[in-house]
Amino acid sequence: MSDFSSVVEFFHSLLRWGVLLSVAIAGFAALRGYLRRSPIIVWERSLSVLAMVLCHVQLVVGISLYALRWESFAVRPTDEMRFWKFEHVGTMVIAIALVTIGRMASKRAKTEPGKQLRVAVFYLIALLLMLWATPWPFTEMGAARGWL
Repeated sequence: MSDFSSVVEFFHSLLRWGVLLSVAIAGFAALRGYLRRSPIIVWERSLSVLAMVLCHVQLVVGISLYALRWESFAVRPTDEMRFWKFEHVGTMVIAIALVTIGRMASKRAKTEPGKQLRVAVFYLIALLLMLWATPWPFTEMGAARGWL
């Protein structure tokens, strides 16, 4: 079971880059479009949808990894256990919800600048939350992990 868990963890870590890049590019492209008052281009809309889909795939992979590693939480130190059980999971769920809300709100907006503003605000706030809750190698929780 631990081999399968390691494969899921690797996929989860690899998918992180796709999620972060797509959310960042979609958010900044929407912000640029809003500030320039330019029309929404097809690739911008497609990227915002792709970012939302990747976020949901990442959530499913993360939940399955959480389920596979449930027993290991009992033997972790309390700080590490708190980070993985509450801070990481909770923040990522909120960030993914923000991406979803931003995409749905942009669909309901009446004007193109309104659509772009909603995507920009929700996606960039979600990006900040994702960056904060990711166990980077230079942090205490990610010290034993690599960049991939």
